Amino acid sequence: MNPDQLADQLYAIITRVVDARRAKQGSAETAPVLERSDIRLERPKNRDHGDWASNAAMRLAKPLGVNPRDLAQEIALESERLDGVASAEVAGPGFINFRLDAAAAGALAKTIVDAGEAYGQNVTQAGRTINLEFVSANPTGPLHIAHTRWAALGDSIARVLKASGAEVASEYYINDAGAQMDKFGASVLAAAKGEPTPEGGYPGQYIADLGAAVLEREPDLLSLSDEDALTRAREIAYHLQLTEIRQELKDFNVEFDVYFSERTLHQTNADTGTSLVDDAVERLRKQGHVFDADDAVWVRTTDFGDDKDRVIRRGNGVYTYFAADAAYYLSKSDRGFQHKIYLLGADHHGYVNRLRALAGAAGDDPDRDIEVLIGQIVSVNGARLSKRAGNVIELADLQKWLGTDALRYSLGRSPADSPLALDPEVLRSHSNDNPVYYVQYAHARTRSVARNAEVAGITRSAFAPELLTHETEAALLGALQEFPRIVALAADLREPHRVARYIEEVAGLYHKWYDNCRVIPLGEEPITDLHRTRLWLNDATGQVIRNGLGLLGVSAPERM
Repeated sequence: MNPDQLADQLYAIITRVVDARRAKQGSAETAPVLERSDIRLERPKNRDHGDWASNAAMRLAKPLGVNPRDLAQEIALESERLDGVASAEVAGPGFINFRLDAAAAGALAKTIVDAGEAYGQNVTQAGRTINLEFVSANPTGPLHIAHTRWAALGDSIARVLKASGAEVASEYYINDAGAQMDKFGASVLAAAKGEPTPEGGYPGQYIADLGAAVLEREPDLLSLSDEDALTRAREIAYHLQLTEIRQELKDFNVEFDVYFSERTLHQTNADTGTSLVDDAVERLRKQGHVFDADDAVWVRTTDFGDDKDRVIRRGNGVYTYFAADAAYYLSKSDRGFQHKIYLLGADHHGYVNRLRALAGAAGDDPDRDIEVLIGQIVSVNGARLSKRAGNVIELADLQKWLGTDALRYSLGRSPADSPLALDPEVLRSHSNDNPVYYVQYAHARTRSVARNAEVAGITRSAFAPELLTHETEAALLGALQEFPRIVALAADLREPHRVARYIEEVAGLYHKWYDNCRVIPLGEEPITDLHRTRLWLNDATGQVIRNGLGLLGVSAPERM
């Protein structure tokens, strides 16, 4: 019996108890006091108190006008008659602690193995269409340490949302328009010519490398006019740098569904003669939030909590960055995304109210349709600045030094809004102090047990869950039950670190079980159904750890 099944039956009992009490009181009411979604089961902090606990009686007592303990006793008495419930005891002011019998608890092992990769998936986010934008680094240089954290977190958030039933598009917004691209092109062209970096340009060995690569692809570059040479240098270097960014992200187990070019917002539509930016201004004007003042066009964003109104087009006709932000936001709605999530860096706090105001001005609900998550900085002790870029720590260098798995896991196991300092000595160590090693070793151990069991002739040909009575088995099964809830919670709160901390707990419980319960009999001991059933539990644990690591973009090695 899993917690959802227990909650379903508990709700049926509560409905009967409530109806009986109302009938006794002569009430004609038929509407339930609680909905099924209100019945939540929690694991007691002290497992001696049982497998699951509910405060439903306490929530029901006030609207029914009864003593919560008396009501809890009535519900508990009914619950003890359920198949699979060994006991239901009232504690404190009205909590009900449920203890499952071994067969009901142990049945979960087969459920997990049968479900495979699908175990942990849930429907709590079903029906939601979400656009999740993250990283979005300018294509003018390599990805660095800050982008690394946003890449790991954003990708894991997308994974837990999809696992919870949401339709999610992970999106990279390519800032490929504006002055920074011209500076980038001028820097590459200067490098191709063997000239110093222009004032305000981009320095670094990578620019020199791009200059050489551009010359290789465009041998006649230096014979072109200055304008044409700049255009060609910028475009070739842009595509080379973007290709590198995409490959580095792929190597980091991050693959975006959409790469959205800012340039498309400024391109003129041949049929309408306007751009998406032009259209955005007019759409906001029709919503009643655009006004003209001081020879400029403004959006009255203060109506939606912004600290000041925003200029969207200057008096000289040039659009501001806010105009592109508006067009981009509206394009997400036009592409069918109900909810938009932006994952921004620590230096982007000022964007929160601006984007929320933009959603309001577009006719959306800022509290429902947009979400802005701010991530904090990350540092790595002893990390060196890139030799290519000179002033940043590159993602590629970090991967080579620490490994993709260690980097992904370490970045994923802490909340986005807390600063993070990584210790390379720990991350590179093969010890229990290294969280990713600890979890991956537990998974590898489950696979080793399965291989050795096969050699010993132990298969999953029998399943007798009532035999799983050891205290470490009860603890391990109790934790495995939690996985779907943990995934749903991680999706709801946008906190994939909950998955990491959870599988660390599972790994610890598995190691204790491994030390106490044998899958393979000693010496001449016969193989029994207990050994076969324990193999189911071993394989179920491996599946849960594997699924959890997958949600974090981390591999689950077969051997270590």
